[in-house]
Amino acid sequence: MATGTTDTGAEVELAIGGMTCASCAARIEKKLNRMDGVIATVNYATEKAKVGYSGDVSVGDLIATVEATGYTAQEPAPPAGQQEQAEEPDELRPLRQRLVTAVVLAVPVVAMAMVPALQFEYWQWLSLTLAAPVVTYAAWPFHKAAFTNARHGAATMDTLISVGTSAAFLWSLWALFLGTAGTPGMTHPFELTIERTDGAGNIYLEAAAGVTAFILAGRYFEARAKRKAGAALRALLELGAKDVTVLRADGREQTVPVAQLQVGDRFLVRPGEKIATDGTVVEGSSAVDASMLTGESVPVEVDSGDPVTGATINVGGRLVVRATRVGADTQLARMARLVEDAQNGKAAAQRLADRISAVFVPVVIALALGTLGFWLGNGVGLTAAFTAAVAVLVIACPCALGLATPTALMVGTGRGAQLGILIKGPEVLESTRRVDTVVLDKTGTVTTGRMTLLAVHTADGTDETEVLRLAGALEHSSEHPIARAVADGALEKLGALPTPEDFANVPGLGVQGVVEGHAVLVGRERLLADWAMELPEGLARARAAAEDAGRTAIAVAWDGAARAVLEVADAVKETSPEAIRRLRALGLTPILLTGDNEAVARSVAREVGIAPEHVVAEVLPQDKVEVVKRLQAEGRSVAMVGDGVNDAAALAQADLGLAMGTGTDAAIEAGDLTLVRGDLRAAADAIRLARRTLGTIRSNLFWAFAYNVAALPLAAAGLLTPMIAGAAMAFSSVFVVGNSLRLRTFRAAG
Repeated sequence: MATGTTDTGAEVELAIGGMTCASCAARIEKKLNRMDGVIATVNYATEKAKVGYSGDVSVGDLIATVEATGYTAQEPAPPAGQQEQAEEPDELRPLRQRLVTAVVLAVPVVAMAMVPALQFEYWQWLSLTLAAPVVTYAAWPFHKAAFTNARHGAATMDTLISVGTSAAFLWSLWALFLGTAGTPGMTHPFELTIERTDGAGNIYLEAAAGVTAFILAGRYFEARAKRKAGAALRALLELGAKDVTVLRADGREQTVPVAQLQVGDRFLVRPGEKIATDGTVVEGSSAVDASMLTGESVPVEVDSGDPVTGATINVGGRLVVRATRVGADTQLARMARLVEDAQNGKAAAQRLADRISAVFVPVVIALALGTLGFWLGNGVGLTAAFTAAVAVLVIACPCALGLATPTALMVGTGRGAQLGILIKGPEVLESTRRVDTVVLDKTGTVTTGRMTLLAVHTADGTDETEVLRLAGALEHSSEHPIARAVADGALEKLGALPTPEDFANVPGLGVQGVVEGHAVLVGRERLLADWAMELPEGLARARAAAEDAGRTAIAVAWDGAARAVLEVADAVKETSPEAIRRLRALGLTPILLTGDNEAVARSVAREVGIAPEHVVAEVLPQDKVEVVKRLQAEGRSVAMVGDGVNDAAALAQADLGLAMGTGTDAAIEAGDLTLVRGDLRAAADAIRLARRTLGTIRSNLFWAFAYNVAALPLAAAGLLTPMIAGAAMAFSSVFVVGNSLRLRTFRAAG
């Protein structure tokens, strides 16, 4: 987190306190953005401000500006799961206490006002006794915020609540002490419509107490829902190990907090323990359960030299790992940062909602005054006119409007993180709606990215097992990628290989040596020709067919005769054909993009179900971005899926960049969405999740706008009492949050 200025500018994230509605967020944002060299985004749901600043501006200046606006600001400490959970009761307890007080006292007040049978001789004075603590103690946060905002010349949702409840309470006091409402035996029915009366005999304590209780209930459940919506981020942060056993130079084992681990340290991971940080295995072999990060249920086998990721669980043998990334550089920390950045961002629709909320309050106050004047002018009586005006003030609270986008973003990005889909920013959501073409990098995206033994063709009378044993044993001594593919394929089928008695590398051609008394050659056809050996007709046809399909053909000979041809290639991932089908089902046209030759590209396309006319092969890394630009020039909205450094520019150029999390950091940084799993099916899931999140935002905004548009005229017409208006307002906010929380049920396909 940036805490100072640089020549190129810096960025800081501030925790904002005192915000009670979207209007507050809009006001702070406006004040910060008025400062020279400052670009700020304030999010009401996460209660954070993301501020970019440059020049002579300091963090202290930013905090001072927020405080001068009537709110608090501070640099948040790095979140920790246990700390967050410990703070939760403290954050909610005051609100819960006020809510319980309001509900317990307001229920009898409302009941007596609604049910004439409960209105005994002095019921109105009991109502006053019960309602007074509700309007003063329980509603105090609203009054305090309204007063603070008034001092700064602002009006927010709290102004509406404070003015509405105070007016209803003060009117009731006047009617009780100076009017006729305090007369023993006074009764009045509960009605939804305005009634022409002088108002001296009417009290509205049920409106003041009921509105306060309803709004506090809405605030409390919103606060709880917001914490639930951010639970995925906290869960991510809690995944990491707390302590680690470090191996010191003298061989001692020392247990230290993970925060003390440094790059290069060697640490021990016993079976069942979490791997403390990203690193490379230097001793031992095991299976690692990475399901909490990648969603993959099958443990991954790791051996010496293999990379491992922090927070994954060692389910097999003892491992010694050398730390390669610690702290904020680990994959887990990057995931959490991406999730939080997305939750702090705003889509274009949310910025519109904030601007509306900022002007909404003054307009509503003017409308309430206009309603009061209109009904007074029409002679319906002060009470009826006042009741309609208070209902306008209460019904107009823009809480639902302010929560529409942030809650959906928080839940959507949090659910994505649980599924291994990281949404970098909310503007990404708009892109997913328009995308109609998906460009797929071949190597590492559609294919595994490593050479694999795919087929063994044997001459007459030759056993495949013997071919794999002799060729695999010889290739096992070589470090060449093709040799590794043959050796790994042989080991997978046979389990163990003999040790060559003699081995020699023939540069550019292959290898030769003695295995179990046989003089063995493995390599190009030319290597066999140098020893005066030719492939028999069947093997020659197999070699030609393999090369036509873009695969590498390796000849195997021993004891003076050619015995087999092995096919090696970058194998298509088992899940890629299914992924292509899912992308098509989303209305996307898949295009294969690769630097490999045409034959290889068409073979892969044929295997996964991509049409030949949608294959672009033999493309240089710098030309990939030109292919994306050309597609965009044709009017297409392009998504790009890639994993390598050579894909970074194309990922950035595309309308939507999806980076494979198994790829390079450059690709991940350039992408809009990161797929933690190296499974192309996650691309379809990511687009589905992003589209569904966008749909939730749109439905939230629609209902929030529709609610205000429909309810305000009803309230102004006197058709809603303030109490019913308060219930409707609170329900709209809870509805928006509940609608957003439905995203937690999103499931990956299949």
